[in-house]
This record gives sequence, structure tokens and C-alpha cells, in this order.
Amino acid sequence: MNNMMKLESYCISREGILKDALEVIDRDAEGFAVVLDKDNKVCGTLTDGDIRRALLAGDTLQSPLKEYTCTDFSFVDPEDERAYVLDLMQARRIRQIPVLDGCRNLVGIHFLSRLIGHSERPNWAVVMAGGRGTRLHPITKHMPKPMVKVAGRPILERLILHLVGFGIRRIFLSINYMGDVIEDYFGDGERFGCTIEYLKENDPLGTGGALALLPEKSENPLLVMNGDLVLQANLEQMLNFHNQGGFHATIGTHKYTHQVPYGCIKVDGDRVRSLEEKPIVSHLVNAGIYVLSPEAVATIPEEYFPLTTLFEEAVEKDLPCGSFLIKDDWADVGQVADLKKAQGYS
Repeated sequence: MNNMMKLESYCISREGILKDALEVIDRDAEGFAVVLDKDNKVCGTLTDGDIRRALLAGDTLQSPLKEYTCTDFSFVDPEDERAYVLDLMQARRIRQIPVLDGCRNLVGIHFLSRLIGHSERPNWAVVMAGGRGTRLHPITKHMPKPMVKVAGRPILERLILHLVGFGIRRIFLSINYMGDVIEDYFGDGERFGCTIEYLKENDPLGTGGALALLPEKSENPLLVMNGDLVLQANLEQMLNFHNQGGFHATIGTHKYTHQVPYGCIKVDGDRVRSLEEKPIVSHLVNAGIYVLSPEAVATIPEEYFPLTTLFEEAVEKDLPCGSFLIKDDWADVGQVADLKKAQGYS
């Protein structure tokens, strides 16, 4: 979001003319202006495309701009998180979005080029989207699991937007079950701000085997994730953690806690040693997100191969494997109960 000092340079009065708007838009390469009413409240937006359409329709630069002001515009609140803003902008195919307070005062502007343009990374990502999702039947009887919607948007779309938001521009989708549905929806990825390519599994290859289908070798660590995750993980931190640690492979972990619903007793033979009422048990669990060095990827065979096997083999060979704790929101929605929770039903 741009700083407060520059906001006024994007603003123009609703009572102005197209020439005034053009002068505002020409000050910045973003091609965007915010239109204010007489009380200096935001009442609309105007883009270079709007001005172009006005001129093509026969109007002149002296014509009132209010005729071409978009009053049904998208905006966000100051508290909205970066990931949500990026999601909204990508979904509505807009390059700029104003930030308004509760009184419709302009407090900022998000630009798509600044959200995703300056953090581009050389890393590729692979999303495993080929599973049948049998645990989600009957929901997945007529659609692939990654296309199930959470908050109105397919899980896989949310993942792709999340990747793009952290500068990942080359994304591979590993598809099998109803893969044509996924391919038809995402295409080449252009409308999502990235390039999408497809790894087509003739037979299920697990979370690892599909990586052997990559068309070429990556010179940088590869980010791999399951296609049924709803998350806000900081992927930049995870990639930096992997690089700085010099790891062969890194696994994302999440802290899972469970309260035992009964009082627990520890004994020594027949003697009671201690009692603990409904203890809370905590474990680190596999979060379904991985970073693999090029050397690790090179060891993967083109056959059914779980990525957990790669870590088991690496540990046996004493190759360094990192554990990156995901402290942000994370949910695996592979089961109906977890999906409904993510959808807000429980």
C-alpha cells in the first residue's frame, strides 16, 4: 500500500473534466485515479481505460469525467490482510484497489504490481492436485477435491493466489482424477498472474512420484504442497529457512494439540504413581508443504513415491532435513469435518 503523502496525487474531484483525470493518471505509471465528492469522500474510480473508451465514444478531454466514473467499485478495509487483498484483486482482475475507512475516506491504495511484482522468486512450485478425495465423498463424486470451494472459491485457486502473492510465478499442477476440470478452469495461469503447467499422472504417483514428470530440472529449491490445504503460511520465510539452513529437504510442520477427554493414570506395576485430569497432548504434524533441494528432487523415481519416503531415506543417510514450524492459519480439508470447519459450518 502506498504511503499517505502520495494519496492526494491520485485524487480528483467528481466535478472535473477528462483532461484533469488524464493529468492525474499521467503522474504515475499505474493508470488510476480516485474520484472524490464535494465532501472529499471516495465516490468512484477512473482508469486510463475509462478515458480511452470515452474518447473512442466521441467525447473530448473537456467532457465531464463523472459520466465515466465507476461508482460500483471494489475497495478494502485497512485491517484486511495482504493475502485477502491479493485474492480479491486477482479474482476480479483489477490492478488497483482503494483502502477506505468506515467513513469512506481514502487511507491507502493497493497496486497489484507492487503486491506481486517486486518479490518475484526463481523458485518453482508443484501442487499435488491428482487425488480422488474419497474421504470427501459424495462431495468429490463429480468434482476433483482441489476444486471444492471454501468461502466461495476453489481451494486450489486460493493456493495458487497464495503462491503468486509470494512471488512464485511458475507453478506445476499434478493432475489425475478429473484433471480436465482443473485444466479447463486454470488454463495457462495468465489470469492468475503466473504460468501454470500440468504434470499428468496416468496412474497415481503419490506426493512425490509426479515430480519425476517435471519437464526440466530446476536450479533452485522446489516448493511442493498438497492441493487440499487452506493456509496463510509465510512461504518466503520457509524458503529462506531452507536456504539458510543448507538443508537437503525441509518439511513444513504444524502444532497439533488434543485434549484427552479422560483422567489419565500412570502406574508402576500395580501401584498408581500419578493422576492427570484430561491432559493436553501436543505433537508436530506433517503440514503437507515441502521444500526440496535440486539434489533431493533428482532422487525421486517415476513411480508411486510418497514424499515422506524421501525424508526417511535422507535421515537414514544423515542428510540434513529441516523442520519449519508454520505458525499461521493452516487447515488440511481432506475430511468432511475439516472441510465444514474451514467453510464456517462448525
